[in-house]
Amino acid sequence: MLFARNHSTLRQKMVQNQIAARGIRNPRVLAVMRKVKRHLFVKPQYLSVAYKDGALPIDCDQTISQPYIVALMTDLLELTPTSKVLEIGTGCGYQTAILAELAKEVYSIEIIPLLAKNAKARLDGLNYQNVHLKKGNGHYGWQEYAPYDAVLVAAAPKDVPKQLIEQLAMGGRMVIPVGGSEQKLLLIQKGLQKEENAIPPLETTEVIPVRFVPMTGRTK
Repeated sequence: MLFARNHSTLRQKMVQNQIAARGIRNPRVLAVMRKVKRHLFVKPQYLSVAYKDGALPIDCDQTISQPYIVALMTDLLELTPTSKVLEIGTGCGYQTAILAELAKEVYSIEIIPLLAKNAKARLDGLNYQNVHLKKGNGHYGWQEYAPYDAVLVAAAPKDVPKQLIEQLAMGGRMVIPVGGSEQKLLLIQKGLQKEENAIPPLETTEVIPVRFVPMTGRTK
């Protein structure tokens, strides 16, 4: 019980000191960051630092993102309880769980088989029934269930994959890190078509410099 109470206290401090103090104000985002137990998604040797201000290693040379970055990317999507979300890069499933708490449906793709297997077991064990997982190349998105109100990409391609833009609903928002040795987090907003068959306008905003693992795979 003491172990559980300690983690609860650390989680509250994480939100106060790392997230709210850096300008995240959305009450739904703050509430879900307080709720989802990050220590359940890290490797056993990192339990003591599960709520520290930084990324941590997971299997297959990948990482679980810094809590602030998870909160920031989630906040930028402006999710509602009716949102349908596409996530590229399931990883350990922590960001997936955050999205699942805020949206109606989450479709998440992971290219690394071990990560996909472990994330499914973890999220199933936590009874997330609105999460749909598959192993695949995130460059191509998940056309079967498109369009998506929001797209979150948790690995950095050199350029924004056109398939993800195509699968974003009109009026939708995408958050994606882009670049090589230097990366920037982008918010891409897809406007509404003003005329039939017209190309919907895109508005791209550079948010902050970031460091994500490279997106595996190539576009066609």
